[in-house]
Amino acid sequence: MSFRLAAYAVCIENDHLLLVHHVPADDEPVWTLPGGGVQHAEDPFDAVTREVSEETGCDATVESLLGVDSRVIPAAVARAGTTHQNVGVFYQVRLLSGRLRAEPNGDTEDPSWVPVPRVARLRRSSLVDVGLTLAQTRPITGHVATVPVGGLIQH
Repeated sequence: MSFRLAAYAVCIENDHLLLVHHVPADDEPVWTLPGGGVQHAEDPFDAVTREVSEETGCDATVESLLGVDSRVIPAAVARAGTTHQNVGVFYQVRLLSGRLRAEPNGDTEDPSWVPVPRVARLRRSSLVDVGLTLAQTRPITGHVATVPVGGLIQH
């Protein structure tokens, strides 16, 4: 089984959510939250602002910790063909400066402000639904129910 610790940014302004288009080499693009893997010896708190900067061109600040999500992706649908566990730390962030631009030589492109009501009609990562639910409900436990995958919602 593979494992990944990641940090994700939930940035909502004027009822719009900041999303990026993840473009895997071997599959269709999906919308996802800015964020990604925590590097060795890096704090997830620092990773989330680094990832926002890399993927959007904007500087961000963390406003609050929203919660943690752990999911196991079965080998049959995991990209590498091996069962994979992803532990995601979700933060509410606010952009400070910069101008949206695609990630240079990266896996993401087209950072966009998407009206929150429109998100449900997008082909997206389940991480988007987890982040939105955490931001909208603010559960005291920092945990939400597992998001079912299928249709427009992908691993």
